[in-house]
Amino acid sequence: MVTMAKFKLRRYEEFEDESGRTVRYRRGEAGGLVADDARVAIDAVVGDQAWVDPGARVDAGARIGARSWVESGAVVGAGARIESEVHLGRDVIVGAGARIGPRVTVGEGARIGDGAEVPPDARVPAGAVVLRGREHLALAA
Repeated sequence: MVTMAKFKLRRYEEFEDESGRTVRYRRGEAGGLVADDARVAIDAVVGDQAWVDPGARVDAGARIGARSWVESGAVVGAGARIESEVHLGRDVIVGAGARIGPRVTVGEGARIGDGAEVPPDARVPAGAVVLRGREHLALAA
C-alpha cells in the first residue's frame, strides 16, 4: 500500500524581476500570489495560481479568477469580476462592477468602464477604452 505524504505550500514565494530585483509574493487563501507591495482588499479574492504584481490594487469585493495576471499599476475596481486566464497589462483600470470574461487580454493603459462587460477571448488593445454595454465592444481611442 502506498500512502501519499501531505505537503503544504509555502506562504510566500520570491522571484527576480526583469531588473534583477527580488520580489516577494504572499499566498492568499484561494491560492493566488500577491506581491508584498500590492494593495488587495481584505474581502477580495485572488484565485488559484493567479498573480497580482507590485503596485497593483484590487478593491473591495473584487474577484480575480484562477491563472489570471494583474500587472503593476493595474487597478481592479470594487465588485469587479475577472474570470480565469485573464491578463491585465500595466496601468489597466477596470471599473467598479465590470466583468471580464475568460481568456481575455487587456493591453497596457486600457480602461474598462464601470459596469462594462468584455466577452470571452477578447483582445482589448493598449490604451483602448471599453464603455458600458454588452451589445458590442465599444472601443474609443
